[in-house]
Amino acid sequence: MARVKLKFPDENPLFIATIPVRVGDLNYADHVGNDSILSIIHESRMQFLRSRGYSELYIGGVSLIMADVMIAYKGESFYGDTLTVAIHSDEITDHSFDLLYRISTIRGGNTIEIAHAKTGMVCFDYNIRKIMAMSVALQKLLSPIQYVV
Repeated sequence: MARVKLKFPDENPLFIATIPVRVGDLNYADHVGNDSILSIIHESRMQFLRSRGYSELYIGGVSLIMADVMIAYKGESFYGDTLTVAIHSDEITDHSFDLLYRISTIRGGNTIEIAHAKTGMVCFDYNIRKIMAMSVALQKLLSPIQYVV
């Protein structure tokens, strides 16, 4: 079976989120379910935007909409784990970009890879329901080089 694989950029992540695994994140097999991984990705993206004073509905005049998502599962996560989500940007165009997520936890002193994920994000105007050009603020936010304003 061919597996999807992500290549992470060499530079440092744009942001690192920490998210505790809740009992509601578990499925019938008593590990974090695939639907919860998607929710964890969304929460980490929201933490990243909020840490910079933005939300998905406003980043310097543009909003975001998710065009696609890909998740490659690497290991199990359980109740009591604290997940670390490192976020990177990739494939930036005039209207869209990818966010890459490396999800891991520390268990027994070892780093355990839980999942690698990608969300394809598109700049969007919810008032007219159309794709729009990326704002300068979003371009700066996605840059691995931190700008001083």
